[in-house]
Amino acid sequence: MHLPPPIQTYFTARAPRDRDALAAAFTRDAVVHDEGHIHHGPQAISEWWLAAKAKYRHHAEPIDMTEAGGKTVVRATVTGVFPGSPAVLTFAFGLDGDHITDLEIG
Repeated sequence: MHLPPPIQTYFTARAPRDRDALAAAFTRDAVVHDEGHIHHGPQAISEWWLAAKAKYRHHAEPIDMTEAGGKTVVRATVTGVFPGSPAVLTFAFGLDGDHITDLEIG
């Protein structure tokens, strides 16, 4: 499966060393929705990402990718330190060229 470059960056970035690369994959006004919280902009998104990596020590392995409702939807097997691990989660990405405009994880 060939993921678009910013989505590939999202799934291959490693904390904490790839924090800047992850932040650069998002637009300046990007929004991430995860666990009932909204994170605005690359700085807040990279802080959320680092905190989630530290808390759950998780890794997501993409399974498949589809297009739906103007979003690029990736299902991934997520393993880590959380109840129900491993779990299959859906990552719905909004894209603008080579950047992520929004991401909803569910």
